[in-house]
Amino acid sequence: MLKEARAAFDEHGIDTSLEDVARRAGVGIGTLYRHFPARDSLLEAVLRDRFDALTEHGRALLREPEERPVLLDWSRSLAEMATTYRGLTGALMGTLRDEKSDLHASCEAMRRTGAALLRREQEAGRVRADVDTAEFLALLHGAAWAGEQAFDGASDRRDKLVALVLDGLAPARSGAAAG
Repeated sequence: MLKEARAAFDEHGIDTSLEDVARRAGVGIGTLYRHFPARDSLLEAVLRDRFDALTEHGRALLREPEERPVLLDWSRSLAEMATTYRGLTGALMGTLRDEKSDLHASCEAMRRTGAALLRREQEAGRVRADVDTAEFLALLHGAAWAGEQAFDGASDRRDKLVALVLDGLAPARSGAAAG
């Protein structure tokens, strides 16, 4: 059932019809709902591997030498994952705030990893100290969403938008205009 759900979400985004998922899986809608009582339950099952991989990727980056900037690498991975399914960016931002959501725990693990990477870059002086995790993630999801809307999710455009966001988070250079 999960394989068919992935295919449906790949094709139609997160708003795909659950009836379509059931039909693809060769089961009735009641059977689908017995296994996954809500859309978020099905999404969480489909996305858990991706979330866990992104969290682990961030943890591996945290083991890199501290002089190596790693935030852009993780940020691009987050944007890529967020644009895998149309509409996922908005759902992810919503689940970070909704502790009752089935996706909340997975998103929270990613958020903590992103926060640790952000702190590391701030402590190294590569990112402004006044940026908090919520702002950072909102900017990344905004860049991912903009890339998805304006460029059909083209990875080169999405990656450029993410790089522009991180460039904007760099501390002001001496002599640069303050904003």
